[in-house]
Amino acid sequence: MPSEELKPDALQSLVASGITRPESWRREQLKRLKQLTDNHEDEVLDALATDLGKPSTEGLFELIALKQELELTGKCLKAWMRPKTVKIPIFLQPGNAKVQSEPLGCVLIIGPWNYPFMLTLHPLISALAAGNTAIIKPSEYAPATSKLIAKLIDKYFPKNIVRVAEGNAEFSKNLLNNRFDHIFFTGGTEIGSKVMEAAAKNLTPITLELGGKNPALVLKGAEVNTTARRLIWGKSINSGQTCLAPNHILVEEGLKVSLIEAMKESIISFYGKQPVNSSSLSKISSRQFDKTVDLLDQLRAKGQILFGGDVDLEHQKVSPTLIDVKSTNDPLIKDELFGPILPILGVEDLDSALMQIRGQAKPLAIYMFGGSEKEQQRLLENTSSGGVCFNDVILQAAIPDLPFGGVGSSGIGSYHGKAGFDTFSHKKSILKRPFWLDIKFRYPPYKIDISFLRSLLR
Repeated sequence: MPSEELKPDALQSLVASGITRPESWRREQLKRLKQLTDNHEDEVLDALATDLGKPSTEGLFELIALKQELELTGKCLKAWMRPKTVKIPIFLQPGNAKVQSEPLGCVLIIGPWNYPFMLTLHPLISALAAGNTAIIKPSEYAPATSKLIAKLIDKYFPKNIVRVAEGNAEFSKNLLNNRFDHIFFTGGTEIGSKVMEAAAKNLTPITLELGGKNPALVLKGAEVNTTARRLIWGKSINSGQTCLAPNHILVEEGLKVSLIEAMKESIISFYGKQPVNSSSLSKISSRQFDKTVDLLDQLRAKGQILFGGDVDLEHQKVSPTLIDVKSTNDPLIKDELFGPILPILGVEDLDSALMQIRGQAKPLAIYMFGGSEKEQQRLLENTSSGGVCFNDVILQAAIPDLPFGGVGSSGIGSYHGKAGFDTFSHKKSILKRPFWLDIKFRYPPYKIDISFLRSLLR
């Protein structure tokens, strides 16, 4: 894309003109997105298979998430747009006050490579619902999907409403030099910090959806076989290349052996005795594959592989792998593992698990299996994370009404449902008062009794 086309000026002008404010305009854009997703399912699945070797079922997850968000947004848009009345203190009456949501302008959406269709278009739904225009930058590391997004957006949207910018890291850097009205980034923490630095130069508000070293706790009371299946599914979907995937397991010592055996059985049940040959297992991205293979070689040399560790170099596949960890200081616990490698650490009890979690950066999610109601409440009150899920993994992100986002190094801001609408809206405060009551004591020279003013504060 020529450099002059990167500038958001024309898209900002459309918003400034007021054209994007009516509900009818916003619904028209949502209709375009619905047609885009409905009419090109096979092309989307083919692109995801090309880029990530995704099975059709996993590819459909991306489309289903978009369709759910479109349905919820269409159902609730009128209510979300409606100004909210605010009560006025008696000493400021008469008058009326309200909060009105208005578009920010032209937003920049930078998508990731691991869920390249869903996570690039999902925030676009919220942005358009809020009355914005957008430039979207798909990941260059999912080239087939990026090319498809560019083709489809060009087909369904005028260039002054939504535009696609394709390019490499240097291209993205140049793109960020423009003055956008909001930047929404999904990706890793390292790049996220660079996006934040670039945004700061123009005082541009940002949303950062980053990764997280998501711990999974397994305590007494957990149904071991179901727990094992859900953990292996969460760590193996998209070959572990999911920001919400469980990063490592903290399991009470008394359950460790039985959990490991159940997870082994789950891997074989899902993918067979040679998982790398399974059509249900995605490939590892070229960005991650060599790093993952090198890590497996190191773990194999240390004798830490409990199960799995097979590699298909030709098809860039790695079997789900269980790793034995003896210490909370092990790098496998401290680092985010963006692949199907699952470290397992035995812990004495919930207290020791909570101590370990609080010693790390705030994760995007915490998963807890088993435990009592009281212990679940202790987890909620004594940890900070983007979200918490009890007795399952990842599925909290599938609920459109639940805000999705991180905290601390796992992210800034949230979206999904109304949270997404609010993220891409400015909340304008409005007060309207009549002329007919104009009490003079507010004006100099001040003659009002101070004690009366103080009484208003009580």
